[in-house]
Amino acid sequence: MQPPPQRLELIGEELAIVWPDGHEQFIACERLRAASPSAENTGERDLMGRRIGGSDQTSFPGVTLRGWRPVGGYAIQFDFSDGHNTGLYTFEYLRSL
Repeated sequence: MQPPPQRLELIGEELAIVWPDGHEQFIACERLRAASPSAENTGERDLMGRRIGGSDQTSFPGVTLRGWRPVGGYAIQFDFSDGHNTGLYTFEYLRSL
């Protein structure tokens, strides 16, 4: 299980993350928005495995972060400048980006 980040900081148009093992990560806000694991982005699957909803949009030019908050002890929820805020980025998922 991935422990939570020690520090998050917005630097220009990138999110800087420092992990407990000392690893530093920089993710462009546009990339973070495109990688949102929300149903709004990825859709949902019915019992037959068919995708319902979601978006095929992969580029979010000019989108930045307005803030974030922890969710339980396992994820971070980001607030983006385009109003999107429904994706829960688990620590494992965030580290994999």
